[in-house]
Amino acid sequence: MRVGLAWPREIKAAPEELEAILPAQSEWSRLAWPCTPLKRGNYKFNQAFIEGASPLGFWSTRKRVPMQSEIRVYPNLLGERKNLAALFLNRGVFGLRAQRQVGKGRDFEKLREYVPGDGYEEIHWKATARRGRPITKVFQIEKTQEVYVVVDASRLSARRTGEAVEAESTLERFVTAALVLGLAAEQQGDLLGMLTFADKVETFVRAKNGQSHYNACRDALYTLQPKIVTPDFDELCAFIRLRLRRRALLVFLTTLDDPAVAEGFVRNLDLIRRQHLILVNMLQPSGVRPLFANPDIASIDDLYLELGGHLRWQKLRGLQKVLQRRGV
Repeated sequence: MRVGLAWPREIKAAPEELEAILPAQSEWSRLAWPCTPLKRGNYKFNQAFIEGASPLGFWSTRKRVPMQSEIRVYPNLLGERKNLAALFLNRGVFGLRAQRQVGKGRDFEKLREYVPGDGYEEIHWKATARRGRPITKVFQIEKTQEVYVVVDASRLSARRTGEAVEAESTLERFVTAALVLGLAAEQQGDLLGMLTFADKVETFVRAKNGQSHYNACRDALYTLQPKIVTPDFDELCAFIRLRLRRRALLVFLTTLDDPAVAEGFVRNLDLIRRQHLILVNMLQPSGVRPLFANPDIASIDDLYLELGGHLRWQKLRGLQKVLQRRGV
């Protein structure tokens, strides 16, 4: 029997048609069909084409068979293998024990007698009224932290990371970084959440832990594609303010070398920066570096390119200082 599938361009199959001899009187058979994906995503197959010999063997018959199947191509983390090995290698930590810290946290620990110097906001007024003397609330440091990865899937993430044709897009680097960060959060016992946005919030996965939850975060990312729209930080920050009540670490994977986009991002940070801890990470744009950092300048054109890269680098440094003053 010959079997053919309508392979998408993103998956390279060798061979494109498969010839197999099926065992007689068999209800089902398993065939190995090697293929190499060139791009992550979800690829569905709605029909298959088969060809077999006629009962008498004089001719071949062909048929189109409906099917419901798919190939899921997940992000490739093999390129980060060396970095991951160094990240997760437990070296020299024998004898370490997790120790609970009692202090200024947000998880309630216990009640105790009032001590001079305790703040009014720490007094438990109902217990005070019930016992007839001041009672203070004691909190402990949170045992698990919520970490949210905020991935920008707008037009800024569609740009290539290099000048070569085969260079991957910025979004591919963001997706890989988000999954690696998820592995690190799982290793530390923290809760991982995922949020993707473009001109609106696309996907929101509330922070949890466990292998099944990590798989859910991976499923939310592996079909993510950039949209040719401008990111809307107004709606994003309003969404975070309304949906995330507990203090969390927000890791923004975005691009802020566009002055208009950077201005909108800084303007909307006031909605969330007092409640959450914010970390902003972006890729170094090509050619953006301080003057005299590149010794290979051979012409006047190269000099002007370096001057332009220096001006862009200076603006990004100024933006970094503005964000640092806001606690980012």
